[in-house]
Amino acid sequence: MTRSALLNIDTQCSFMHCDFWQQQDVPAFQQEMLRLIDGCQARGVPVVDIFHVSQAGPFSLASGHVRAMPFLHHQPAVSFYKHVHNAFTDTGLDHWLRVRDINHLIICGTRTEQCCETTARIASDMGYRVTFVSAAMLTFPMRWQGVTLDSATLRHRTETVLNGRFATVMDVDGCLAALD
Repeated sequence: MTRSALLNIDTQCSFMHCDFWQQQDVPAFQQEMLRLIDGCQARGVPVVDIFHVSQAGPFSLASGHVRAMPFLHHQPAVSFYKHVHNAFTDTGLDHWLRVRDINHLIICGTRTEQCCETTARIASDMGYRVTFVSAAMLTFPMRWQGVTLDSATLRHRTETVLNGRFATVMDVDGCLAALD
C-alpha cells in the first residue's frame, strides 16, 4: 500500500524580500498550490512544510520572514527547517516519514529547479516514489554567462531531467486523481 505525504518546500515570505522576486507567476502558483493542498488534505494526505534557514538576510530566523506566505492557511502535520538545498539533510524528515510508513512524496513549493528538484532527486535515491507537481511551484528567471532562462524554460528543463528518472511529473488534477 502506498502512503503519501505532500512536501511544501520553501513557500515562505523570505523570497518576497529578495531582489529577484517578481509577482508575474504568483497568482497561478497560488491557485495551483491551494488546489493541491486542499485536495491532499481532503484525501487524508499529511502536508509537511519545509522552511529554508540561513545565518543572515531574509532567510534568517531573526528576519521574521521564515514563515508561510500569507495566502497559505493550512495546518501542516509537521514543519522542518533546512540549511541546504534538500529537505532531508539534518532535518529529521526521513525519520518522520519512515515512522509513518510513508513511501510516496508529492513535491510542491518555491524554486522549482533548486530546492524542489534537489529534494526530488534525493528522495528518489532514498527509495521514495516521487510525484513532482511543478504547476504548484514557483521560480524566477536566472542569468548566467549572458543568457537568461525565464521561469517557463527552467520549469521545462527541470521536468525534462526528472520525469521517468527521479519522479513522475504531473499537474494538480493528475496528482489528485492518482491518489483516488
